[in-house]
Amino acid sequence: MTSSLYADDLALALTIAAAVDSLTLRNFGSENLTVETKPDDTPVTAIDRAAERLVRDMLAEERPADAVLGEEYGSVGDARRQWVVDPIDGTKNYIRNVPVWATLIALVVDGEPVVGVVSAPALQRRWFAAQGDGAWLGFNTREATRLHVSSVNKLEQASLSYSSLSGWEERGLLPAFVDLTRSLWRTRAFGDFWSYMMVAEGAVDLACEPELALHDMAALVPIVTEAGGVFTSLAGEPGPFGGDAIASNGHLHSEALRALTTGAE
Repeated sequence: MTSSLYADDLALALTIAAAVDSLTLRNFGSENLTVETKPDDTPVTAIDRAAERLVRDMLAEERPADAVLGEEYGSVGDARRQWVVDPIDGTKNYIRNVPVWATLIALVVDGEPVVGVVSAPALQRRWFAAQGDGAWLGFNTREATRLHVSSVNKLEQASLSYSSLSGWEERGLLPAFVDLTRSLWRTRAFGDFWSYMMVAEGAVDLACEPELALHDMAALVPIVTEAGGVFTSLAGEPGPFGGDAIASNGHLHSEALRALTTGAE
């Protein structure tokens, strides 16, 4: 790997991810896990909250001037550098002992995600990227494999991963989504962060979701784009700020985007 402007920030994010992995993995499968329901009807555990506190504590020590936005404790600070954290992306999986969950850590500078770490210890996988340094699979920068998106350039040869159908129905886009799936070679609901990481790996060619928050997406963007892919909202806005997402290998993006937004309200 070369050394980018954000190499030190990436190193810090990887260190934090390792610390959080120890906490989350140690409690994964616990019979004593307490689950609460948040006002938005999504579940949260004490481990979600403890994991975010750990991230915030480490950032306060190492980057005290930076702002932080997290799923569980909101926003603190108003700086051009903002860390965006999802302590456990895939809490429903975590609760049910499904190993597809991860800690997402991003650094956003002047409104642009420049560092992303997605760490999924139960899958024994960690993906990371810093702007200008490519995207990588591995647990540290010394032993990692560079990621590249696929070269598939026809929808009928493409594979798409998604999370569920209910969100598309709520947006009035279920018919358009189903029509898109019919034009593809393969669809699977791998879900959450994993869909996008497999786009970066070249294992699937498209991933999309109709409703997402900034903390769900910020860490994904540098990894997908540094692997050569494209990440936008369904309106075509680059980055994680549109409230929804489509990621692709680039070749298929415009055509898939047109298909998904046909009939949009």
